Amino acid sequence: MEPPSPEVPPGGLQEEQRHPFGPLPRPAGCLELVKRQLFRVGEDWYFLFVLGVLMALISFMMDLIVFRLYEGSGIPELKTILTGVVLEEYLAIKNFGAKVVGLTCTLACGSTIFLGKVGPFVHLSAMAAAYLGKMRTSVMREYEDKFKQNEMLVAAQAVGVATVFGAPISGVLFSIEVMSSHFAVRDYWRGFFAATCGAFMFRLLAVFNSEQETIAAIFKSDLKIDFPFDLPETFFFMILGAICGAIACAYLFCQRWLLAAVRENRLTGRLLATDKPLYSALVVLLLASITFPPGLGQLMASRLSMKEHLISLFDNRTWGVLAQNASVPPAVPGDPQRLWQEWSHPSATIFGTLAFFLLMKFWMLTLATTLPLPAGYFMPIFIYGAAIGRLIGEVVALLFPHGLRVEATTHPIVPGGYALAGAAAFSGAVTHSISTALLVCEATGHLAHVLPVVLAVLVANAIAQKCQPSFYDGTIIVKKLPYLPRIRSRHMASYRVVVEEFMDRRVVAVAKGDGFEEVLAALSATTDGEYPVVESAGSPTLVGTVSRARLVAFLQSHEHPRAPPGPLQEKPVMLQLSPWTSLHQAHHLFELLKLQHIFVTRSHNRVGQALKNPQISPKACSYLSNGVIPPSPGPSPCNGATSLAVPPIPNLCRAP
Repeated sequence: MEPPSPEVPPGGLQEEQRHPFGPLPRPAGCLELVKRQLFRVGEDWYFLFVLGVLMALISFMMDLIVFRLYEGSGIPELKTILTGVVLEEYLAIKNFGAKVVGLTCTLACGSTIFLGKVGPFVHLSAMAAAYLGKMRTSVMREYEDKFKQNEMLVAAQAVGVATVFGAPISGVLFSIEVMSSHFAVRDYWRGFFAATCGAFMFRLLAVFNSEQETIAAIFKSDLKIDFPFDLPETFFFMILGAICGAIACAYLFCQRWLLAAVRENRLTGRLLATDKPLYSALVVLLLASITFPPGLGQLMASRLSMKEHLISLFDNRTWGVLAQNASVPPAVPGDPQRLWQEWSHPSATIFGTLAFFLLMKFWMLTLATTLPLPAGYFMPIFIYGAAIGRLIGEVVALLFPHGLRVEATTHPIVPGGYALAGAAAFSGAVTHSISTALLVCEATGHLAHVLPVVLAVLVANAIAQKCQPSFYDGTIIVKKLPYLPRIRSRHMASYRVVVEEFMDRRVVAVAKGDGFEEVLAALSATTDGEYPVVESAGSPTLVGTVSRARLVAFLQSHEHPRAPPGPLQEKPVMLQLSPWTSLHQAHHLFELLKLQHIFVTRSHNRVGQALKNPQISPKACSYLSNGVIPPSPGPSPCNGATSLAVPPIPNLCRAP
């Protein structure tokens, strides 16, 4: 039986609380007291302190983790990766968010800096594909294969283009032309399947968002006419292609020169290395000042967005005739039928505004490509080509106001068709692709001008590919990315050039019985990523290869230099060439198998030299281009560069 609890007299509890030696207050009361005292002293300074520390941590982690992998287009780097070169952290999913946020900020500038999103979308698609590929291997518990990863990247590059223009067919073809030297047919349906899913969802979202009543072309045009062009007009389309090709050559040269000059200049190079936001702010301020609508921007239709630029340029009406009509009502914001009035100015004609637009945007586009921002460059050159075609079409319509007479019938000139051809021709010449002819047809839903468009694209490509490397190859040259150039051969005698005349003869090999000192000497002699393994120093018969990382681990496993030698665990050699192999064949093997070096053997597998990717030198490409047979082989001027070393400038080995 429990003893009865003592009764507490009235007021006893209050006296106990007032007693100095009473029980301690509850923890909640202590915290409340501390909070009141702290806020009485510091007010909101603590939150400001936390804000500063938090943002500093975020900024530091972004610089530490993301670094500079978010900037630029992304297509040149992806093109390098597809050749077998490993670019660390370039496809890491942690860069995905930075690329998305940066691209959003770039597109928010509108037509001020005149940049698009095709390249970054290809990069984003590649990062997502690489991450999904790793998820598949972890879920299926499969071995992560490099070739399976390349298959995912091939499909990703098609999806990136298709989800921007809503064009699955031309998206696949454009990605093949721009980023793949060789394309496996088995990956064809994979690319089309992924691109079709992406393009269909892109169009479907526009319907769900009430932007369109049904699935339609992304760029609306009124070019569906009964008689799109006369046969004699093909001559003017060829002239348009030649003009686009010539301007593309000038643009590619200026863009590559300016990009290199900005990097090599002391002031701008320092800004790009230490203070990229300041450089970007200065360039954007200059571009924004010029495109300010009440200023010079009113002569360049700067009030229009990039999509509205294309819709207005693809208008099937003749602006020269509309501008002469004094009863034209004022423009209504958002009305596609009145967008052409942005190109009309009281102090200048339609021809003057188009010419001024082309003149100013030429150097502004070139300058914008130097910005260290995540941005695409295909859409700006697409619009620029449409403006070229529109100007040529308006000139032809002015020269032939009633059209070209064919069999006593006349049909009016449609300048919008020339804008279609100009967009495809100029963008195709800059990127060295033919699929842009199909891209404009898919993006506008108009197929009547497909023949003159293809003709203009072919003429423009013939000129551009003859004179300049493509936009993405030029960026690879300036950034000095490891990339194997194409060989342009014009003479049958070039096939007589053999590997022996250009291979590297100074090869550092490792014998199977080598110990600590021999392996250390081999690692100190070169920085190669892989070394040939021979039977012995007296019998240099090739038996395999060993990686540099494995040799380093071999040294770390020895306690001292006098330790007895151990097995090197070499890998078998999968491919080797004869010294009399054609250089064309070696070049094809590098491209097809994504190799970085190939060993050359003779006399019963006796290793004597190695052929590496950088040894496809400008000298070799010069011989192959001109059909000149080089002199008798001597010591190779090439050093023992690593297989991932930067290859020589590939502008001597342009595509045919």
